[in-house]
Amino acid sequence: MTLLAQRNTSAVRWFAVVAVTLGIFAIVTTEILPIGLLTPIGTDFGLSSGRTGWLMTMPGLVAAVAAPVVTVATARLDRRLMLCVLMVLLAAAGFMAAAAPVYWLELFARFLVGLTIGGFWSIGAGLANRLVPERWATRATAVIFAAVPLGTVLGVPAGTFVGELAGWRMSFVGLGVLSLLVLGALAATVPALPPLQVTSAAVLRDALRRSRTPVVVTSLVVTAHFMSYTYVTPFLRDVIRPELIGVYLLVYGFAGLVGNLVAGTAAARNLRVTFATCAGLIAAATLLMPVVGRTGAGALMLLVVWGLGYGGVPVCSMGMFAAAAPQSREAATVWFTSSFQAVLSVGALLGGLVVDGASVSVAMLCGGACAVLAAGVLLWSRTQQVSGT
Repeated sequence: MTLLAQRNTSAVRWFAVVAVTLGIFAIVTTEILPIGLLTPIGTDFGLSSGRTGWLMTMPGLVAAVAAPVVTVATARLDRRLMLCVLMVLLAAAGFMAAAAPVYWLELFARFLVGLTIGGFWSIGAGLANRLVPERWATRATAVIFAAVPLGTVLGVPAGTFVGELAGWRMSFVGLGVLSLLVLGALAATVPALPPLQVTSAAVLRDALRRSRTPVVVTSLVVTAHFMSYTYVTPFLRDVIRPELIGVYLLVYGFAGLVGNLVAGTAAARNLRVTFATCAGLIAAATLLMPVVGRTGAGALMLLVVWGLGYGGVPVCSMGMFAAAAPQSREAATVWFTSSFQAVLSVGALLGGLVVDGASVSVAMLCGGACAVLAAGVLLWSRTQQVSGT
């Protein structure tokens, strides 16, 4: 192969990495967009904030089951084909959500989102070393995971802004179109990817047995976050003008991107302390928000702290799962996805029950307590690790 051909092949491989990243960006944005549109969606269907929050609960629950089931059921299929099929599902979910005349159909659209999350994340997050040469695999993985904070930085504020201007349904139309564009990018740039190692049920069971601490910590931190953050829009509507909410979420998202970058570097030196710091920042923000966040400046400051903390959670959580099951990266990714999504939905559901029964402020206090507990577990597990027990 000539030098020019090698360079062209390398460029195409990086385009494939970008295509997978865009796929995860579309998925993340679609999953969490209802947070920014909770009030208008609830108003349209005549629902309380807690009941509307089921739109966050549904995809998480489905994804938690879909991650291991889809991975095992499709273990012998080409991974490129699976990515494309799942992106078709995401596009259908976006258009269905935009057109749904009744709430149960809106929930079914979110069911399709859950299927996409469980399958795409479990397959796509571990593909970096198959798309680029080994020496670039770490950098490619970082690029793929950057889609998580980018979805928060760009996707959700943009969708919220469109929803405020043109109605929340147009936001989901835009996501359907984006999914079709990503489908074209995946089909054009990702090479055929036949399975190299079949992820069996036995492999998954072994990886889960080794991942008890990551599961516990991830459950606490993600529950803390989504019990509170799912209902941050109704909270902010009592503090600032509605048209400023998108701006506040954008600032939160940029803080999350910074948190992702900082945590990615710090975790390489001390993973558990970095994770505990992220949990501590989330705890500080959620516990102080009902008091300090009653002014525009106070709410903005705490959203920055919150974003810095949560921005590092996915990379730290995935790092713990990968360290617990180093022999099977896809199995580790499956349990990372499954546990993350399960507790995301549980956190949103519990938060909704608290919001309807008490208030958003009480939900934030409960989330803060979970984050404090997570930080304590992480620091305790680090002590046990150092002592060798």
